[in-house]
Formats: sequence, structure tokens, C-alpha cells
Amino acid sequence: MPDPDNKPSIFSRKIFLGTTLAGMLILMALGAVFWSGFNKVMDITSSTNFCISCHAMKKNVYQEYVHTVHYSNRTGVQASCSDCHVPDPWLHKMVRKIKSTKEVLDTMRGVINTPEKFELLRMQMASRVWETMKATDSRECRSCHNVDAMELSAQSDGANERHQKCITGDKTCIDCHKGIAHTLPKEFLEQEHERFVEQEVPCEDCHVNLDI
Repeated sequence: MPDPDNKPSIFSRKIFLGTTLAGMLILMALGAVFWSGFNKVMDITSSTNFCISCHAMKKNVYQEYVHTVHYSNRTGVQASCSDCHVPDPWLHKMVRKIKSTKEVLDTMRGVINTPEKFELLRMQMASRVWETMKATDSRECRSCHNVDAMELSAQSDGANERHQKCITGDKTCIDCHKGIAHTLPKEFLEQEHERFVEQEVPCEDCHVNLDI
């Protein structure tokens, strides 16, 4: 017959699926440590310093980026690598992180470890990024730039016209703002020029200093 005076402590009592309170507390503590460590890893691997720890990035696209307004400007607001290339929504961020493992493997294999190799694949890499931005309606651009908050009347005629199309959904940021942080691929410039000639696009649509 059980001894009524020998009751199990509250920590040894089974409370859920045969798990004691002590076990639940330990699991919760381990979960908190794991989640904290996981988020720390996400932060570290989203930093610009982590991105440029890759030789190919530091010697190529990073050198282009530091000479742009996204790196240095009069207001001191800086867009880091992850601001443009890593989605903020958690699910999309995880998908991007998983996809980036291929890029890590390619780096280890030396796919773009020289300027010559990098230039050969620049168009392919840039196109992949542009397609993603187009598919997400330039989601990462819009995390900083709000078209609805723009004072269009203060913009040039060309910028005003293009941003009106952005508001109506006919255009998205990346349709016009390619090459704002990195050098445009030579193939892209050649293809676009040929297309504009065929479509009889006025030269001044491109060859002016538009404030966009």
C-alpha cells in the first residue's frame, strides 16, 4: 500500500505525455538555447563581413558596391548585402539560406575564384537575382523604398513617369534599377541596346542623367 507521506515532488510528477515537470523545464531550456544559437547563426551569416569573407565577393562585387549610394551617401543610411539579397520574412529567409548552400559549394570548388571566371558567369548570376526580384515585386527594395511615400512632383519627368507605372503595377523596381550596386554584365548592355534599337526607343530615355 502506498505511503501517503511519501508523495513524489512536483518536479518528478508526470504532467504531459509521461514527461515530468523537471524534464519539461530541461527541454524548454535546451530549446531556448538552440533557438538563440540558431538566430545568432542567421545574423552572422547575413552580415556583410560574412559575405565578403569569400574572396570572390570581396575582390569583385564588394569593390563595386562601396562606390555606390547604397554604401555611402549624405544621410548615412547604408543598405548591406542582406538588405538586398536576403528576404526578411522568416520562411523566405530560410529558403534563401538553403539555396545559398549551392553557392558555398561552388565557392569551395573554385567556380568563380578568379576575375575571369567571375566575368564569364556575371550575366548568369545577375539574371538569377533579377528574376527573383521580379517574381517578388522587388520585395527587398520595398523594405526601404515606399513608392506611395515618394514626392513624385519633385522628381524629374522621366523618374515621375516610371514611378507612376510602379504604382499602377505595370513596373517593379528591378525593371529599371538594374546595376545600381554592381556593374552591369556586358551581355546585358549589348542585348538591351539591340532591343531598344529594334523598338525605336528614344536615345534620351537612357542617355540622360535621370534622378531615379
